[in-house]
Amino acid sequence: MGEERRLAKTLVELADTLVADFDIVDFLHTLAQRCVELIDAAEAGLMLADQRGGLRMVASSSERARLLELFEIQNEQGPCLDCFKTGQPVSEEDLEAHPDRWPLFAAEAKTAGFRSVHALPMRCRSQVIGALNLFRTESGPLDDAAVHTGQAMADIATIGILQERAVREARVLAEQLQSALNSRVVIEQAKGVLAERASVNVDDAFQMLRTYARNNNRRLHEVAEDVIGGAISTNALTKVPPPSRQPKKG
Repeated sequence: MGEERRLAKTLVELADTLVADFDIVDFLHTLAQRCVELIDAAEAGLMLADQRGGLRMVASSSERARLLELFEIQNEQGPCLDCFKTGQPVSEEDLEAHPDRWPLFAAEAKTAGFRSVHALPMRCRSQVIGALNLFRTESGPLDDAAVHTGQAMADIATIGILQERAVREARVLAEQLQSALNSRVVIEQAKGVLAERASVNVDDAFQMLRTYARNNNRRLHEVAEDVIGGAISTNALTKVPPPSRQPKKG
């Protein structure tokens, strides 16, 4: 499938997800995965601002990306934080060549196998609500087409989060974001519980939770709560291998 057709298919898929009462965590996770498939990036992640104005990790394409984003937040340095503060794209084409830009983050990113990073703002006019992180295993710039696709993904995420603002007061945004962040905490706990019980890695555990939620038309955080509380047994979950990634065309 050509790049344009893959992008068009992704846009349709995401648009179909933007319905009333949609699952924001599942939506953002899908978007992170599609970023990896469509852009010259090894991993992707999304951060959102919480009620206090700080950034929180909400979705990532893998556990490797999730841990690096958490490290970035905890150490208060990295491309996503700079992007959120300025509302502008932030790029480092070679972490090896410029280790002093974000010394702690750069060292951790290189240890994780990344050589360049790019962050794109999730912005609606003057309001920045988060940032999209793109991690690459090779140094060098993103080409213009990849940058445009990445920004389109960030814009879609922003639209998805802000879609209800037209009919609700501004406080709904903070409540919705906080709800997503709270749900994510429960989901992370369930991933760990399931990973231990089923003897799988956390990425596979998340796929099991996600597949069960979709097959049973339930929300991720509800399934996560039942897994933690024992209402859903490990045997009831279908073990699903990690999604295969289509090779990128050079």
